[in-house]
Amino acid sequence: MSLFVNMLLEWQNTDSEIYIERVLWIDPSGTDVVTIEINNSKALPKWQKSKELETAIASREIRILEVDPYAGLLRPENSISQNHLNRRDRAWEVIGPLVERNTELMFNPRDRGPLVEATAERTGCIKKTIYNYLRRYWQGGQMKNALLPVFDRCGAKGKERKPSNCKRGRPSKLSKAMEMPIGVNVDDEMKKCFHRGIKAFYENRQGRTLKDAFQLTLEKFFHQGYEMRNGVLVPMLPPATQLPTFAQFRYWYEKERDITQEKISREGKRRFNLRHRSVLGDSTQMAYGPGSVYQIDATIGDIYLVSSLDRNRIIGRPVIYFVIDTFSRLIVGFSVSLEGPSWLGAMLALENVATDKVAFCKEYDIDINESDWPSHHLPEAILADRGELEGYNADNLVNALNIRVSNTPPYRADWKGIVERNFRLSNDKMIRWMPGAVYRKRERGDRDYRLEASLDLRQFRQLIITCILEHNTDTRMDWYRMDDFMIQEYVDPYPIDLWYWGVQNRSGHLRQIAPDIVRLNLLPTDEASVTHQGIYYKGLYYTCELALREQWFVKARVNGRWKIPIAYDPRKLEIIYLRLDDSRKLESCQLIETQKTFQHRDWYEAIDYFELQKQAKESAKTRQYQAKANFHAQIDKIVAEAKEQTEKALTGQSKRSRLQSIRDNRKLERENERESQAWQLGVKETSDQSGKVISMPSAIEPEEDDEGYVAPPKPVDKLRKLREKNWNNDK
Repeated sequence: MSLFVNMLLEWQNTDSEIYIERVLWIDPSGTDVVTIEINNSKALPKWQKSKELETAIASREIRILEVDPYAGLLRPENSISQNHLNRRDRAWEVIGPLVERNTELMFNPRDRGPLVEATAERTGCIKKTIYNYLRRYWQGGQMKNALLPVFDRCGAKGKERKPSNCKRGRPSKLSKAMEMPIGVNVDDEMKKCFHRGIKAFYENRQGRTLKDAFQLTLEKFFHQGYEMRNGVLVPMLPPATQLPTFAQFRYWYEKERDITQEKISREGKRRFNLRHRSVLGDSTQMAYGPGSVYQIDATIGDIYLVSSLDRNRIIGRPVIYFVIDTFSRLIVGFSVSLEGPSWLGAMLALENVATDKVAFCKEYDIDINESDWPSHHLPEAILADRGELEGYNADNLVNALNIRVSNTPPYRADWKGIVERNFRLSNDKMIRWMPGAVYRKRERGDRDYRLEASLDLRQFRQLIITCILEHNTDTRMDWYRMDDFMIQEYVDPYPIDLWYWGVQNRSGHLRQIAPDIVRLNLLPTDEASVTHQGIYYKGLYYTCELALREQWFVKARVNGRWKIPIAYDPRKLEIIYLRLDDSRKLESCQLIETQKTFQHRDWYEAIDYFELQKQAKESAKTRQYQAKANFHAQIDKIVAEAKEQTEKALTGQSKRSRLQSIRDNRKLERENERESQAWQLGVKETSDQSGKVISMPSAIEPEEDDEGYVAPPKPVDKLRKLREKNWNNDK
């Protein structure tokens, strides 16, 4: 084994615990070697035979060290303070000529003494200082930076001082003014009191400051007794000069501080894990390629919307679900609804994951190509909250669609950091600038942001789609951790580029299933009724080819209505699905023509509209009751008057005589009715002073051509008598 200058040799069979030598010089013939012990404050160079050292290395008595404890001295000049550089240069001016010109002589004790003495005369330094500089230079690796000051080794850093009668620490201003030590030294008993005070008053959920905890600690553990004041026991503290200071309390707190335990005690483990825990991992490591893991989560949109049926009505804030591919950060699905964070909202987002995005965007009047949003696949696994994807719903996903479901622990949204971060990005990019957006800081006198709401659900979905397309294609993720293969192929950190690269190079995770099968297992189910007017569900009527072909509506009119299972999409009111063949087949049903008013609406809006109708009907009962009361009162008045007049007109006639003259009475009444109600053309009706209507012939000015003409008499009376005769014969 060859020896080299500055090589570190550790002896293994010495009595001392650590004995390490540094090679300072090697004889050109390779016979002699000069070494020095690096951890001895009085060490000097020592001559040894190279063969003996090589033999010890071969027999493993000596181990060659690869890590140099003085390697930290090799650092750039700009990282060293000017004060330290000045001290180094002054030391180098003293020993520099010795070690550069007389290298071999300095290792010889007989020559070293005179040289050091001459240097002391030249520089004015004492020999002890010169030897100290030389020793530091040799032990530090024979480099100039070995002469840098080592103030970090001064004193007893990290070692606890033993208490004594002498006051430790920097004197206070009062102590300097009085020229006497003031204060107390902290002993073991005081440290125990400090520890108990911190546990009792600081490391808890009450949120006290450290200074408040110090005051309570003094009152609890350093009082001299109690005094009764106003019926209350007040702890009596000794003078401040006999009490520990807040600086001492804080020193021992920080010296023994366990920051993890402190944060857990003050904020709880849940909040510690969410806000203060160390973050050493990366969510991308969870996924090998596109479709390995999708992350799903919901949030309440920071915006108020209006109803498309009545834009004067504010319907509140929507619930937004996003589904993001963990590998590429591509948003693969979403949903916007009025359903609270629940299985229904998650189901809509998962159904959108498997939907053809070109056709989906076309429904919202947005034209895209397949390459703009290429995701229409189901994943291998889904990472979600515990609420939506637990229980029966998760079992249905696992068993029917073969999707592995993982749920984060309670209150650990940070485990789904990718989708959680996307909510904030969406809010910063778009939502906060929209009319009706929620302002976090609202001052007194500001206009209520809810009154600015202008967007309905459909329009808000259009905005979300636009935001998703911009994120997928144009959001550059410079923070994304590329692997070696991505770097070699110059993949740009855009979600769409990472998706396509992953599909080509990390395939096998995406799964394509027919949309009807996905909907069959995801869409919410209910029951509708087949009636003669159509398939009735929640106030609306639908029809389909199957129902018309099999004459369901005719049968319902003959035999009565019956129930049928259906599935429905809350976002598409115009279509429901019949679940046929024991829920193994779907048949779509469309709204009938008479209810096209609800075309392109949401179920939420329709249900809200029907609910308003019910409320209006309920609130109109008072008016209906009052109208019926008025109607009955008028009828009762008329009937009462008729009874009174009839009773006055009876003049002792028998019942028989009254019943026998019905036909004659009818004839007379008819003649009177004809006479009084007959139309008289060309006659004006006026009234006399008593109010009786009088018919008077109107004055018609004759035309010039008809001047002097007199019309012949008309046989009206003859015609009337003939008509009456015919009527009587008919009877």
